[in-house]
Amino acid sequence: MWALFTTTWAVALRAGRHSIVDVVWGAGFVVIAGVSVLLARWQDGGNPARGWLVLALTGVWGLRLAMHIARRNAGKSEDPRYADIQARATGSPAAHMYRRVYLTQVAALWFVSLPVQAAVYQAAPLWSGLSSGLTLAAIAVWAVGLFFETVGDRQLERFKADPANEGRVNDRGLWRYTRHPNYFGDACVWWGLFLVAAHHWSGLVFVLSPVLMTWTLAKGTGAPLTEKRMSSTRKGFAEYVERTSGFVPRPPRPPRRSAPTS
Repeated sequence: MWALFTTTWAVALRAGRHSIVDVVWGAGFVVIAGVSVLLARWQDGGNPARGWLVLALTGVWGLRLAMHIARRNAGKSEDPRYADIQARATGSPAAHMYRRVYLTQVAALWFVSLPVQAAVYQAAPLWSGLSSGLTLAAIAVWAVGLFFETVGDRQLERFKADPANEGRVNDRGLWRYTRHPNYFGDACVWWGLFLVAAHHWSGLVFVLSPVLMTWTLAKGTGAPLTEKRMSSTRKGFAEYVERTSGFVPRPPRPPRRSAPTS
């Protein structure tokens, strides 16, 4: 991961745009899952079916995310988030970005993927006893996450493609029930991957990995930064926040009634 993100940093400096690191984020999880499976097979460790399952689940999610972000960012200027971070540099902007963005993502990516790394070395069969229930639950939670993320991204793309929606808030489809269906989906995907490894203590101890991913999306650099930008660029955003859940989907709240005047 250090080699991958250091190379990305060098490419970003040359391109003059650090937002390319977002493409590598999703792909990095696939690299970790792939290397982990190959090492386990080389060492003849773990149940091969479990390793191939986590690689497939991680691969479908990570590659879809990478391709979506690459397509979304094509031809655009620097992401305001990274421009903000670079503007706060007190020394070398390049070194500041390397420490603040790239090394931080290496550590976060490695930590979040610990359940995947543990799962490939677990010897228990996928479809036996407790493992069967957890495997089914894992795939179900992962599928819910992929649905919310994929459909949410597609709905937002269609909304933005209509010139009539310029400067407006998307409150249609899944966006009617949560302000961040894509972030909620991301969190579900990683809770699903955690459940693949949760049948044994060697995976269960890494519960903080999906917790970190969920916190980052809901309270860290995900939703809060997105909403900070939208609050000044989207008409009706305050009303949207008032009626729509910030993360976990639920029916919209009814509008508040004005107090009667005397």
